[in-house]
Amino acid sequence: MNEYGRALRRWRRLRSVKQSHAAELFGVTQATLSRWERGHHRLPDAAARKLSHLLVAPLDSAADAGLRRLVESSTLPVHLICDLSHRLLAASPARFAEWTAGAAELRGVSLWGFATDEIRSAEARLGDLGWYDDGAVRVSFWTGANDSPIVHIDPGILVWERLQLADGTLARLVTSTPAG
Repeated sequence: MNEYGRALRRWRRLRSVKQSHAAELFGVTQATLSRWERGHHRLPDAAARKLSHLLVAPLDSAADAGLRRLVESSTLPVHLICDLSHRLLAASPARFAEWTAGAAELRGVSLWGFATDEIRSAEARLGDLGWYDDGAVRVSFWTGANDSPIVHIDPGILVWERLQLADGTLARLVTSTPAG
């Protein structure tokens, strides 16, 4: 099942939206929406964009303010991203020290373009690990370096931890441990 189908099902369940109503929102039949959710058909680009807008993790509620403060005051190299869009929500000073762009430039920007091959491979395996179905909530793996001077990634172990924000959207805490 693709991540959008899983995310669509999760969005509906969190908000108690029936399949028939969601199908109306997307302008499709209930059967089509069901096929999307089960992964039998991929969402068309327009539907995926619409769903992305519904699922983007905001991290702007009062309930999530403490999480933001914890990330932004951590001495560890950590950052928090929207689990679906990979948009940067918050980062620690240690993380920003590794990057040449500052918080104002990167907050709200997808970091996916800076991903290494190992990160892309780990992302592709998340469905098999149960990440989207409340299975795995922590994944760790080795990554090599990227060649970006803006969002530099050093070789080492990355740990992804899935967190649910106050509005039900999912975020990912990313912690790195350098090689050696």
